[in-house]
Amino acid sequence: MTATPRKRKPASTKNMLVLHIELAEVQPTVWREVVVPDSITLPKLHSVIQLVMGWQGGHLHEFQMALGSYGNADPDFAPEVQSEQRVSLKKALGASGGFVYLYDFGDGWQHYVKVNQTLPLDPGLKLPLCIGGEQACPPEDVGGPWGYEAFLAAISDPGHEDHDTMLEWCGEAFDPTHFDLAMVDALLASMTV
Repeated sequence: MTATPRKRKPASTKNMLVLHIELAEVQPTVWREVVVPDSITLPKLHSVIQLVMGWQGGHLHEFQMALGSYGNADPDFAPEVQSEQRVSLKKALGASGGFVYLYDFGDGWQHYVKVNQTLPLDPGLKLPLCIGGEQACPPEDVGGPWGYEAFLAAISDPGHEDHDTMLEWCGEAFDPTHFDLAMVDALLASMTV
């Protein structure tokens, strides 16, 4: 009797994704472009987004994907949000080309994330990698897009009634145009995905 040959499970194709991340409702546009493996888990992707955007990570977040919502939200507060633990970006994305990343439900920061490119994984490339971006991330707890707009108006006008208070609150200086790609990539270099 001869054994029936077993079918081999096809090797999973490993790719890297070029993600364009844009902060909604903020002008001028705050954006980043980052390269990640498609196998990255959502908790790791959360860390990457936090780092490249400039957030501090002190608030809840959620990924709104075509196949459902994932995050670290309290199940009593948001029972429809599935745990992000051990879920890869590739699995959560399905066939869709993008998703929404929410951060700080009080301030309501929405990030539109679009897959700009899918490329074969380059084993010589240390991922994650930020390849572009513009504008500074708003300060944490500034009050969302509308609070940020008011904050910028106050700090840019020495005659504004809240000028001194806002400058003191943010640490005496804030340049809304500042983005340091080299610094972001140095921070990403310490991450393991």
